[in-house]
Amino acid sequence: MHTSQTVTTGSEPHELTVNGRRHRVDVPGDTSLLEVLRNDIGDKSPKFGCGLGQCGACFVWVNGHPTPSCDLPVEYVTGEVQTAAGLGENGELHAVQKAFLELQAGQCGYCLSGVMMSAAALLRDNPRPTRSEVAAALDRNLCRCGTHQRFIDAVLAASGATA
Repeated sequence: MHTSQTVTTGSEPHELTVNGRRHRVDVPGDTSLLEVLRNDIGDKSPKFGCGLGQCGACFVWVNGHPTPSCDLPVEYVTGEVQTAAGLGENGELHAVQKAFLELQAGQCGYCLSGVMMSAAALLRDNPRPTRSEVAAALDRNLCRCGTHQRFIDAVLAASGATA
């Protein structure tokens, strides 16, 4: 005997603004913002690192603040979300992105989007940081390749300071 069964997934509609564009996704409220960005919206710039919000690979801006997206349930996201894919304007790369490319600051690149989100937030709030201020701003971003000094040099170059 065959019976039909309805499976309830617990999905519900969520409205998000990501990089200036409105999106509507139907997912359970406890789905992480990172999963929604990557799987539903298609923005692959934030990466899954630790899943605990401690490594920085998944950092995005939520209302202008660097925020780990891997442990933030989408039901708690209000306001604007910005990812590394949305940092530049008018088709141009952001100054941080340019400096990272020019100085070849990354090695494997896995952590770079999170690092660039932290760096861009620092430069937005403090356009001429010192080397120690850059290091402090990037403290929550882990890099297994060990290129932190190159990151700091790139952020200082983006600020116009001498590395």
